[in-house]
Amino acid sequence: MSWIESLPEPARLYLEGRRLDEVECIVADLPGIARGKAVPASKFARQGYFHLPDSIFFQTITGDWGEAADEDGFIEKDMVLKPDLSTTTAAPWTGDWTLQVIHDAFDRHGEPVPFAPRNVLKRVVGLYEARGWTPVVAPEMEFFLIARNLDPAKDIEPMVGRSGRPAAARQAYSMTAVDEFGPVIDDIYDFAEAQGFEIDGITQEGGAGQLEINLLHGDPVKLADEVFYFKRLIREAALRHDCFATFMAKPIADEPGSAMHIHHSILDTATGENIFSAPDGSETDAFRHFIGGMQKHLPEAIAVLAPYVNSYRRYVKDHAAPINLEWARDNRTTGIRVPLSSPKGRRVENRLAGMDCNPYLGIAASLACGYLGLVAAVEPSAEFRGDAYEGDGDIPRVLGSALGLFEQAKALHDVLGPEFARVYSIVKRAEYDEFLQVISPWEREHLLLNV
Repeated sequence: MSWIESLPEPARLYLEGRRLDEVECIVADLPGIARGKAVPASKFARQGYFHLPDSIFFQTITGDWGEAADEDGFIEKDMVLKPDLSTTTAAPWTGDWTLQVIHDAFDRHGEPVPFAPRNVLKRVVGLYEARGWTPVVAPEMEFFLIARNLDPAKDIEPMVGRSGRPAAARQAYSMTAVDEFGPVIDDIYDFAEAQGFEIDGITQEGGAGQLEINLLHGDPVKLADEVFYFKRLIREAALRHDCFATFMAKPIADEPGSAMHIHHSILDTATGENIFSAPDGSETDAFRHFIGGMQKHLPEAIAVLAPYVNSYRRYVKDHAAPINLEWARDNRTTGIRVPLSSPKGRRVENRLAGMDCNPYLGIAASLACGYLGLVAAVEPSAEFRGDAYEGDGDIPRVLGSALGLFEQAKALHDVLGPEFARVYSIVKRAEYDEFLQVISPWEREHLLLNV
């Protein structure tokens, strides 16, 4: 199998002295679920592509369908899925020797499918590149380790740590709390190493059983691939220890939610210099305009950054999630934060994205907002001083309102792609309608005999 010789080094090392059994050919759908086929290694070596119906991108999170087909109707046209061998990585939790390969989606004419999430991100990165800019991102991943939950009607509970006690909240940055999950974390490290991923650090967050993993900064598509892979990796590590990992934005009432904070910087492609910093180290117009674009367009992008009804439960005052679009230096109460850094490392952190978002779409939407600010030279508001939780919230509080803003955002659609915006809106509206058909325990408790 000569193709194996061209794979990334971690994949080749994983197979050293072993016989490859299977290759998982995968693509991320709108929620970020891995869809695809598992094929014998010998077959993968012979195939240059495979087919899946375009309807995988019309599915809601429940497995139902949005009526998002084009003028040809809902005929489930085949897409051509071509492997990006640079994404090849191990699946070290499987019982045999298996590799995973992310594929790109094309139509029958060889054009990128415009609503495939990886293609959406590539489109946005391409717009930056056309202007001589290289975007750089660094995502932070927050998630909960929870007790196995087999009953949707039962409240989610933290996992039991190695001490035999349920994980305790309000132990942010505690090394003892991290040690409680030692066996799970050990497997996360082992799986990540086998897959060639470098973890910048793991910390205990403020929630019960809540952890954060930071990744090194780099190319947006590569980092989105890693987050996509990491979600599966972390789930598999948890299952080995009789617990679940969840990336819900707000899985446990009265606990902080889980975010995917996204750090951004932009390089001048020709010089490699950060365009947010002038030669004397001062902040540039581009730095201000990027922030201005985020302030102006993030409300329209919230439906992508917070894609589910549960996502909006995270935006609670004083619960470690922003409720505003203020910006400030080294202030975690604002939605847009400028971390402490050297001029070379100057960056802007978007704290609004939830960990439940599709990483390709979340990063694409965040970059799109900054791009629009750079192109239109949007000036930001004055830097905020003080505790931003003391003000009123200025982002949508429910998915329906967020979708309304997204559907009117023509400038954002032009960056993300009009066809993506059309399909995304239809699918999310279908999903929202599904939710509205469910009667919650709160409604039964408080409305059944009282209204």
